[in-house]
Amino acid sequence: MPIDVSAALAAEPRRAEIGWDHKDVQLYHLGLGAGTPATDPDELRYTLESRLQVLPGFATVAGAGTAAFGGMGAPGIDVDLAAVLHGGQTVRVHRPIPVTGRAVQTSKVAAVYDKGKAAVIVLRTEASDDDGPLWTNDAEIFVRGEGGFGGERGPSDRLTVPERAPDRTVERPIREDQALLYRLSGDWNPLHADPAFAKLAGFDRPILHGLCTYGMTLKAVTDTLLEGDVSRITAYRTRFAGVVFPGETLRIRMWTGDGRVQVTVTAAERDDAPVLADTLVEHS
Repeated sequence: MPIDVSAALAAEPRRAEIGWDHKDVQLYHLGLGAGTPATDPDELRYTLESRLQVLPGFATVAGAGTAAFGGMGAPGIDVDLAAVLHGGQTVRVHRPIPVTGRAVQTSKVAAVYDKGKAAVIVLRTEASDDDGPLWTNDAEIFVRGEGGFGGERGPSDRLTVPERAPDRTVERPIREDQALLYRLSGDWNPLHADPAFAKLAGFDRPILHGLCTYGMTLKAVTDTLLEGDVSRITAYRTRFAGVVFPGETLRIRMWTGDGRVQVTVTAAERDDAPVLADTLVEHS
């Protein structure tokens, strides 16, 4: 079996030193569509270095985008990358991310679950600086054809969509060039830029990065319900339920609760086709 669960879980974490500055943060925010209108004070906190704050989703690209798949080269993991899908993502921030920083990032396989026809590998990436822990990333990697080995099925993180109407619904357009800009933060997969490659993957044109949709959604929730204050966010998770294309519009529905916002994200032009599901923002 290509996945040796015992070896993967027992492997020593991979360690790397990473650094970033305001330009990396600004590029990430611009890749999410920040800066429209360019002189809007609410947008300047994402784009102007003198007012800059860091959206917690930046943790997924800090260190040139290594966070999501940093553990795929671990001992015991030998899979066909063509069978790999990014199934879900969780970011937990332990304190606000500084605009400029250096950190030690460790990556390991935290769990391997048996879903029958597929395996789910949970890759955990933790970052700390001189002042202590900064963030913990969990990327759920879905590997088709690698299940059925008798392992634990794992927890179910499915959320029931509230039966009542959303408390807020907003729409966020995706620029035609947005995937080209977002990929400069570190995800160079040609699926998001090369029409010929996209066709080989079964799409009629390049798709937007799932983590770009992830970041756009968190920004929308922050701006709509958290007064634009990123320091209130403590954790954010989602399941990638479908694709969206540059030029389309995200429809983001939000239900508020006690210290949490439940979210669904759909593609408005395609009859609300699911894009993100089981999405939850935890906040103070």
